Amino acid sequence: MNKRNYAKELENRIEEFQKEGVYPRLLLHACCAPCSSYCLEYLRQYFDVTVFFYNPNITSEGEYKKRVEEEKRLIAEYNRQVEEGSFDKMNSDAKARKIEILEGDYRPSDFYEAVKGFEDCKEGGERCRKCFELRLSESAKVAREKGFDYMTTTLTISPLKNADVLNEVGQEAAGKEGVTFLPSDFKKKNGYKRSIELSQMFGLYRQDFCGCSFSKAQRELEKQSKDII
Repeated sequence: MNKRNYAKELENRIEEFQKEGVYPRLLLHACCAPCSSYCLEYLRQYFDVTVFFYNPNITSEGEYKKRVEEEKRLIAEYNRQVEEGSFDKMNSDAKARKIEILEGDYRPSDFYEAVKGFEDCKEGGERCRKCFELRLSESAKVAREKGFDYMTTTLTISPLKNADVLNEVGQEAAGKEGVTFLPSDFKKKNGYKRSIELSQMFGLYRQDFCGCSFSKAQRELEKQSKDII
C-alpha cells in the first residue's frame, strides 16, 4: 500500500485553484507563531487565510497569552509586508494576501476532559490524538459556521507530529461538519527548516514543549536526564 503524499496532494489542489483563478477561503488552525510562520508565508499566496488560534491544551494562562500575542504579531508583520508590497518584490511570481485571525476560547478544562484516562500515555500517543480531535473538531465547527471553503492545521509542520494521524483526524472532523479538510504535511520540502529561519528573522518566541502540562513535564525530565549524563 502506497503512503499518501499529503504535500503533493496540497500542491495539486493549489494548481487547480490557480487554473480556475480562485482564492478559496481557508481556516487555518494554528498552534503557535513559529509553526505558523512557514505555513502562512506559503498559503497566503493561494488562499484568503484566517488563522484560528484554538489551543485549550496550553498549560497556563501566561503561556497561552504569550503564544497568542506572538501569533498576532507575526500576522501583523505579514500584513505589513502586503501593505508595503515587499513580499511581491521579493517573489515576483506571487501575490500575497492579507491574513485574518480568530481566537477561540481558552478553557483548559475542555482539554483535560478530552484526554481523561489517557494522562499516562507517551507523547505522540493516544492522548495526543484526543487533543488533535478536540482542536480540529472545534476548527471544523467554526469553518462550517463561518462558511469557509477549506480548513487545515499547522500541526503537520512538526517533525514530532504524525501527519497520517493529523490528516485522518482532520478529515473525520471536517466530514462530521460537512466542510472540506485540506491535506497537508508542511514539514516537507524544507518547511520545518524554513519555519526556524522565519522564527529567527522575526524574533519569535519559540517554546521547547508542545503546550500541555504533560509535554512540559516530559521535556523537563529529558533536560534532567541530559544534565545527569
